[in-house]
Amino acid sequence: MQLVSYLRNGTEALGVLVDDRVIAARDCAPDAPATMRELLEAPPPALASLRAANPVGGTPIGEVDLLAPLPRPINVICVGRNYREHAAEEGKDAPEAPALFLKTTTSVVGHGAEVVWDPTYAEQVDYEAELAVIIGSTARHVSPERALEHVLGYTCLNDVSARDLQFADLQWSRGKSLDTFCPMGPALVTPDEVGDPQRLEVRCLLNGEVVQQASTAVMYHSIAQVIAYCSRAMTLHPGDVIATGTPGGVGIFREPPLLLGDGDVVEVDIERVGRLTNPCRARHQQA
Repeated sequence: MQLVSYLRNGTEALGVLVDDRVIAARDCAPDAPATMRELLEAPPPALASLRAANPVGGTPIGEVDLLAPLPRPINVICVGRNYREHAAEEGKDAPEAPALFLKTTTSVVGHGAEVVWDPTYAEQVDYEAELAVIIGSTARHVSPERALEHVLGYTCLNDVSARDLQFADLQWSRGKSLDTFCPMGPALVTPDEVGDPQRLEVRCLLNGEVVQQASTAVMYHSIAQVIAYCSRAMTLHPGDVIATGTPGGVGIFREPPLLLGDGDVVEVDIERVGRLTNPCRARHQQA
């Protein structure tokens, strides 16, 4: 099942995506949750009732104002250097454990939204295509063997990064948390449609050209291991998002660097999950 969040008559709504048409969840099942947040807070039968529905009609996805699948996550937890080629291009050794950092939830935007920055503040803006996990049930001290039981679904995520800010600080949060620097979407895809999350092709396209491409099979730490590792440090709540790392090929480590500019279009394409597209705008911003 593919679920989206979108604006319906100016109000956030939960929708089911079928054949590129968005059908309101409430039109599929009268007792369905109205929003993704309500779905996360509802008991498991709420999702089952949506699965059992026979949705018809709807609106073409191109005519819908999509939001991020979860417009305001609880937390956005990210994993650094989790792909072999990305660690190698940084000149770093294989990480012994997942390298965690956070992005602010105010950086989250959806499919089609602009990635915007002020070039007088951030000059080196980069792309990072990632598979993201949306947690569906509370997880604390879970084992890798049971970790995937806590996943509600998967989505595409772009860990947009202002490298000049990132490398100027002792930690990465500022450079990765500017408003609009966490596009997600277009849909949340449930695990039954994705299958093995360690057998997915992840690609990033910049203006139609492939700039990143790798399989999740070459992650240093599997998604199950990452969830288990996070759950030992903190309670994972329904609505937490975990970005699982980016492949090699990011712009800052290319010769010459390939950084984002005004008018560029970035796409994150993940097998069986979808394609997230965002235009870029570099413009001066006033306080």
